[in-house]
Amino acid sequence: MSQTPILWSFRRCPYAMRARMAVLSAGVPVTLHEIVLRDKPAAFLDTSPSATVPCLAVADTVLDESLDIMVWALKQNDPEHLLDMPQDGWDLIQDNDGPFKQALDHTKYATRYADLDPDAERAKAVRFLMQLDMRLTDHAYLVADHATLADLAIFPFVRQFAHIDRAWFDAQPWPHLAAWLTRYTDSARFTQAMTKYPPWKDGDAPVLFGAP
Repeated sequence: MSQTPILWSFRRCPYAMRARMAVLSAGVPVTLHEIVLRDKPAAFLDTSPSATVPCLAVADTVLDESLDIMVWALKQNDPEHLLDMPQDGWDLIQDNDGPFKQALDHTKYATRYADLDPDAERAKAVRFLMQLDMRLTDHAYLVADHATLADLAIFPFVRQFAHIDRAWFDAQPWPHLAAWLTRYTDSARFTQAMTKYPPWKDGDAPVLFGAP
């Protein structure tokens, strides 16, 4: 167990969600250390250069970006061929992690951005979501006929946006997007990824996560 990679995580963080989902898809065992962001353990701060989750410590390497952790896990084992993805998928992830996430934050935390118009910021996010809905018109996934890394990387942020005002989200004309999101959030894997664990403390018994 001491040689098992350690994944530092926070259950509700969408970046951590997508890392855990990739680990579960790969079936690669890691030791999960769930933390509380307002009370970060010293061992975590000593590990993560950015002091953000997720963070993976594997051998002498630290991966401090969620996308890097996803790729690491899937390069160990990719039974669902999630890495079999065209460049279009990488571009879409970049749009999600950049402009869409920024608009999402400006909408969700509007009181922190008094100089911005929350309606205009939501409209920016909506344009991205409508693009996703259009992509899902002819097939079930974003950039291919099968799920790819893009689907796994993006859905936690669509979920986060939907939870800002779920009644409003459900009333919007994006049925394909809504069905795609539900496919992930209602899945057994997402239920497993969202299992609640007590915050890690030094000396706790290890929590093995990701093994088949």
